[in-house]
Amino acid sequence: MNNRSRTWDVAVIGGGAAGLSAAVTLARSRRSVIVIDAGRPRNAPAAGVHNYLTRDGISATELTAVGRDELSSYGGTVISGSAVAAQRTETGFTVDLADGQKVRARKLLVATGLTDTLPDITGLRERWGRDVLHCPYCHGWEVRDQAIGVLGIGPGVVHQALMFRQLSDDVTLFLHTAPEPTEEQWEVLAARGISVIDGQVTDVLVDDDRMTGVRLGSGDTLACQALVVAPLFSAHSEVLESLGLHPTEQRVGEALLGSVFAADSSGATQVPGVWVAGNVTDMYAGVINSAAAGFTAAAAINASLLDEDVRRVVAERRTAPTAPDVFSAAAEAEVCERVLGARRHGFSTESKV
Repeated sequence: MNNRSRTWDVAVIGGGAAGLSAAVTLARSRRSVIVIDAGRPRNAPAAGVHNYLTRDGISATELTAVGRDELSSYGGTVISGSAVAAQRTETGFTVDLADGQKVRARKLLVATGLTDTLPDITGLRERWGRDVLHCPYCHGWEVRDQAIGVLGIGPGVVHQALMFRQLSDDVTLFLHTAPEPTEEQWEVLAARGISVIDGQVTDVLVDDDRMTGVRLGSGDTLACQALVVAPLFSAHSEVLESLGLHPTEQRVGEALLGSVFAADSSGATQVPGVWVAGNVTDMYAGVINSAAAGFTAAAAINASLLDEDVRRVVAERRTAPTAPDVFSAAAEAEVCERVLGARRHGFSTESKV
C-alpha cells in the first residue's frame, strides 16, 4: 500500500528532535506513523547539539540520521516534502504536500519548529550558530573565557549579559536598541564588571573565518570573539493555519519576543486530533526538551487512538448478528427434531408390525 492510498494512524510534520521522538514512541506502540520532513533543521548552522545527555556535541544532521534509523527499525516511515495544508475528513485528516502528494492520517502532530529573525546587521547572519549565538546553555561553554559581546535589543538584555558573565570575565553590553538600564541594573552591571557601550552596532567583523569584533554607527570598532543576540522567535505552520489555528504573540510588557501555537500540557491544540510539540509551541525549548515533548504528545495521541479503537470494536460487537449458542438446550432440541423427529432420544412412536 503506497503513501497515497493508505490511512496512517499518525502523520508527523517535521523531522527534528520533537517529531522523530514522537514517531519512534508511536511506532514502538505499533502505530503506523509517517514523518513528513522538509530537511531544513533550525539548528543546522550550529557545530553541535549540547546538554543532550549521552549525545553532547553531536551534529544536528547526525542526530536526525540516528533518529530516522531508529524509527525505521520500528517500522516507521519518513518522506521528504513540505506540508502546505491539511483538511479534516471522515477518517481524520488529509495533508497536502507542495509537490502534490497527499497523506491521509487519523491524527496529526506538527513539530515544524520556528524561525529566528535576526537584526539587520551586516555580516551577522553568516555567523549565526557559530560565534553569533543566543543561548548560554546551548553554546555558552564553547565561548567560555572569550571576549563576549551582548547585543542589546529587548528588555532582557541585562539578564542575558549576566548569564554570559558566568562564562567569561570579559563581557561587553552593546546597548544598541535596548532600553536604558535602570539605576539598579547599572549597579549590577558595574558590580559584575560588565562594560557598557552606547550606540548601535552596524557590522560584524570577521578575519580568517573568525569573528574579531563589531563596528558601531560612529565608525568605532571594538574587539570581541563572540556576539550574543536575542532573535525574534516566530513559529509558523501553513498546516496549522489551514486548520484555523494562529500563533499567539509572546511579550514582556510592550516588547515582542516572538510567537508560538498554544497547546495544553500534552501538546493538544484547540483542533481535535491535532497536536504540537517542540519549538512550534515552546520558543525556549532546547533539543532535549523538544524530544521529551515529542514523547509526551505521542503518549497522548496513542491514548486518543486507543479510545477510538475500543469504542469502534465495542460498537461493532453490539451491532453484529448474534450467533446461536450451539450448546444451548433450545439448539439441542432443534437439532434432534430435525434429525430424529419422533425417534429422538432412542424412542419411536411408530407402530410395529
